[in-house]
Amino acid sequence: MIQVGFVLEQALGHVTHTQNLQTHVPKDHAVNAHWALIPFAATGLGAHLPVYRSNWTVRAGWRSRRALGALAGRTRLDALLFHTQVTAVLASNWMRRVPSVVSLDATPLQYDALGASYAHARGPDWLESLKWRLNRDCYRDARHLVTWSSWAKRGLVDGYGVPEDKITVIPPGVTTSAWQRPAPRVLHDGAFRILFVGAALGRKGGLVLLDAWRALKADVNRAGQQIELHMVTKDTVAAEPGLFLYHDMQPNSEPLRRLYFDSDVFCLPTYGDCLPMVLSEAGATGLPSISTDVAAIGEITRHNDTGLLVTPGDVGGLASALGAMIDNPERRLAMGERAIQVVAQEYDAERNAGRLLEQLKAIARAPAG
Repeated sequence: MIQVGFVLEQALGHVTHTQNLQTHVPKDHAVNAHWALIPFAATGLGAHLPVYRSNWTVRAGWRSRRALGALAGRTRLDALLFHTQVTAVLASNWMRRVPSVVSLDATPLQYDALGASYAHARGPDWLESLKWRLNRDCYRDARHLVTWSSWAKRGLVDGYGVPEDKITVIPPGVTTSAWQRPAPRVLHDGAFRILFVGAALGRKGGLVLLDAWRALKADVNRAGQQIELHMVTKDTVAAEPGLFLYHDMQPNSEPLRRLYFDSDVFCLPTYGDCLPMVLSEAGATGLPSISTDVAAIGEITRHNDTGLLVTPGDVGGLASALGAMIDNPERRLAMGERAIQVVAQEYDAERNAGRLLEQLKAIARAPAG
């Protein structure tokens, strides 16, 4: 049996990715998994240390090294998976000792390009140069690299000179059997339900969606038509008729799945995301999506195929896209059926966990050198 250490970042959508891996990895009886989950928040004494509390790379690197030391004290490690590269940048000595795969949703350069949406700013040139060299060396030390998207793969090739054949695209996914709607979607005469799932309303485009929804409701041509907006978020929004807020939904939970089942379209008009896992959840339930052509989003929300893409911040364009979904229910249902096919083929968590494990088994069994 191969002993594999999983060193996994616990921030944003990476928490759900971890849950999916912990569900499916144990099904492979050739692998014994050892989990090192790296929390994001700076707590305790660390919350008062100037560099440690403010720099996620330093914090993740320190925590990863401690976790690896503890794992190695309990078992012989045959392979390591680091996700994301932030957990691996300061662990080069471990990657030289233990064959390693580094998995990522975006390169640091790509994250910098999205930085304004994440309230992230570039540092001084000397620091950015050091960061680039550390990440380049991390990618060199890894036996293999896995990216969540073709967009992220291009970022490794173009930004860090990684050979294409050293990179495999394996998206995260959903357990499609768990997210399958109990019955196929059908046309109905009830309220049209729009679903949004995003902790941060501003970055995820929730405020733009609120304006577009209000514009739809104010449209004289839609007088009397019920259009509901259901928002799963951590942010506070003032109550108004037709708006439903959910602040305590848990990832992969049954109440969350029911919201997807009962909605007509999923909407995430985000300003900045790499590849939001909520889009694969929506597709698995047969919901067409409306999102923005940012980063890798167009790889899953395929314009006029599984959904529609709009310009970030364009309230009018978003309102028009939502109106098109309302006015063309047969097309909307067809897009949802197509989304089910795409997610089943490319974003199934069990299948993709198996692909990831094959990479880890291959590097563990490969001769050293």
